[in-house]
Amino acid sequence: LASGLAAVAERPVRLSNVAQPGAQSDDLDRQVALVLGTASPVPDVCVIMIGANDVTRRMPPTRSVRHLSAAVRRLRTAGAEVVVGTCPDLGTIEPVRQPLRWLARRASRQLAAAQTIGTVEQGGRTVSLGDLLGPEFAANPRELFGPDNFHPSAEGYATAAMAVLPTVCAALGLWPAEEERPDVSRREGFLPVARAAAEAAAEAGTEVTAAMPTGPRGPWALLKRRRRQPVEPPALPPDSASKEARSRAGTTE
Repeated sequence: LASGLAAVAERPVRLSNVAQPGAQSDDLDRQVALVLGTASPVPDVCVIMIGANDVTRRMPPTRSVRHLSAAVRRLRTAGAEVVVGTCPDLGTIEPVRQPLRWLARRASRQLAAAQTIGTVEQGGRTVSLGDLLGPEFAANPRELFGPDNFHPSAEGYATAAMAVLPTVCAALGLWPAEEERPDVSRREGFLPVARAAAEAAAEAGTEVTAAMPTGPRGPWALLKRRRRQPVEPPALPPDSASKEARSRAGTTE
């Protein structure tokens, strides 16, 4: 994300990563405190990707979203833009079998929709990860899954990052102005935030951001379906590349 943002902005980007492997949404308070408690300036944009561990460890969605909303509110109050990658569809994970796959899919989408509403109400933007990686992972599981067959590999994470990058750029005003207008041909437009959240949860790569004041039908949001850009895998040093080639050859025999 930082490399992509630097390329678009044509200037250096300083990255601070306070993420914790295995964290649930109740860890966001600690992470936000780390971000805002340093002597460094408040970040221009903060990216949060959370939710999968909440589902697997059965954290109640209301509690999960309460922590996320509080984190977004603190960051926005401090002056940072916030982009949230909502809970991915755990029903696409290969080791998960039926009927758990169906239950995981339902829980993931319900949480993603609730995360969208909570984030947008606090002035943040969301990008639905959903089953974004499903087709790619099914076609290339050895390349896009990590060793545990649950978390993505470096290439898998890069694919997800490229889905989030356009929204990060838009939040910072770095995307072309014409791209910010709703495109009817891509079924973009203004919707009540609850409906926009439901549509985003069902379609990966969909962005939702606050758009209008609260009206008779509640708060409104702009739903956009930004175009994904293909990602070239990061170049590896010659020694690392040869080791990876040997490793892949070993796994395919």
